[in-house]
Amino acid sequence: MKENKYDDPVFFEKYSQMTRSQKGLEGAGEWEDFRAIFPPLAGRSFLDLGCGYGWHCQYALEQGAASVTGVDLSEKMLAKARELTDPSIHYIHCALEDYAFVPGSVDVMMSSLALHYIQDLNTMFQKMATALKPGGDLAFSIEHPIFTAEGKEDWIYDENGKIVCWPVDRYFDESLRESIFLGEKVVKYHHTMTSILNGVIQAGLTLTAVKEAEPASYLRHLPEMQNELRRPMMLLVCAHKQD
Repeated sequence: MKENKYDDPVFFEKYSQMTRSQKGLEGAGEWEDFRAIFPPLAGRSFLDLGCGYGWHCQYALEQGAASVTGVDLSEKMLAKARELTDPSIHYIHCALEDYAFVPGSVDVMMSSLALHYIQDLNTMFQKMATALKPGGDLAFSIEHPIFTAEGKEDWIYDENGKIVCWPVDRYFDESLRESIFLGEKVVKYHHTMTSILNGVIQAGLTLTAVKEAEPASYLRHLPEMQNELRRPMMLLVCAHKQD
């Protein structure tokens, strides 16, 4: 099983203190933009890859999804999801790369902030597209290439500790990056905008929406959100599988 930080007790406790962990989707800075482009869910099967606490699964159920499944590598995340969400939601403990995608089995598939942990993104998109039914939809968020390119994922500061700008370097070097998240070293993979969007297209899907997420309007009063307007942190993408 692929190693993950989220089952480490110290790391998980730090994650549980984040606004998005405590307030759910309304505490996620990108949710206002993501919800606006999300595909219809009523009467459709729904699969969330990297479901975390299950917030999107619960949302899908409340929007009338016929069946809801969440997949995550972290046992602690899944335990929390089962505690917080409807018992009818089916959760599976599995790395996304190892998930057994069934061809033509899902109406709506999503992934929230998990795909930047995937090295071979093209293969993942191919698997996702194959699992969609004709007429199905894919929606995902991924860390923006501007955010991941340099690697450290931190601002450049002046001698007084004031933010100067966000560094972008090694943009076309699509490889492993090591950054610090919640005080721990985390391994991710940088993918360019070209690779992300073309990967979706080459998987046979039609792009329906692309959005560089801005902080939700109702969260912009928070100091930590105001800097998010200085550079994009997340890329939101929706795509459709033709009938």
